[in-house]
Amino acid sequence: MSKETAHQLGTPISSLMGWNEILKMNYNNPDKVLDTSEEIESDLSRLNKITKRFSKIGSKPELKSESPFVVIERVVNYFQRRLPHLGKSVVITMSGEKEVEANLNSELFEWVAENLIKNALDAIEHKDGKIHFLIQKSKSKIEIEISDNGKGIESGNRKDIFRPGFSTKKRGWGLGLSLSKRIIEDYHRGKIFVKSSAVNSGTTFKILLPASEKIT
Repeated sequence: MSKETAHQLGTPISSLMGWNEILKMNYNNPDKVLDTSEEIESDLSRLNKITKRFSKIGSKPELKSESPFVVIERVVNYFQRRLPHLGKSVVITMSGEKEVEANLNSELFEWVAENLIKNALDAIEHKDGKIHFLIQKSKSKIEIEISDNGKGIESGNRKDIFRPGFSTKKRGWGLGLSLSKRIIEDYHRGKIFVKSSAVNSGTTFKILLPASEKIT
C-alpha cells in the first residue's frame, strides 16, 4: 500500500514542479501568476484528498446520491490541465447523461476515475491519444464506459489485471485496478470489468452501478 501511496502522489507532485517552472518564467506577469497559483492550490488540495482516501479503505464509507458524470468531470478537468506536465499528447472527452445519479462516496469514486485515466495514459504510447468516458442509465443501472486507443491488453492477461500486484509495466506495482475493483464492488455494490480490448487498438472498461432511488 505504501507503493500505491507513492504512485498516487506522483501526478500532483509532477504537476507542482511544472507550475513552479511556469511561475519562474512568468514572475512579471500578474495574470499568469494568479492563474498558476490557483492551479498550485488545486494540486495541494489534491494531495490532501489523497491522504484522506487511504483512511477510508477498510472502513464503511458514507455514500450519498450524486451524479457520476459530475464526479468524473472534476477528475477529467484536473488531468486536462496537467497532461502537458506528464508529457502526454492525449485528449480526454466525456458524453452521456449528466443528470443520472448513483449512491457514491465521491472521494473514493474519484480515485477509481483517476486510476482508469492513469491506466489509459500508460497504455497510450503514441501521439493523438484519446480517452473517452460514456455515462448513461439503463433500467436500474448506471453504465460507465472508459475507452482508450492505447496498446490494448493481451488476451492472456485479462483475467489477471484486477489481481493485486499484477502489472505489465516495468515501473508499475499493479495496485490501481485492484483497488478500483474493491472500491466499486465492495463499497458501491457495482461491477467493473474489461468490456473489450484489442492489441494496438485500445481497451474499454465498463462499470455498472445501481441507480440512485433519488433520481428524478
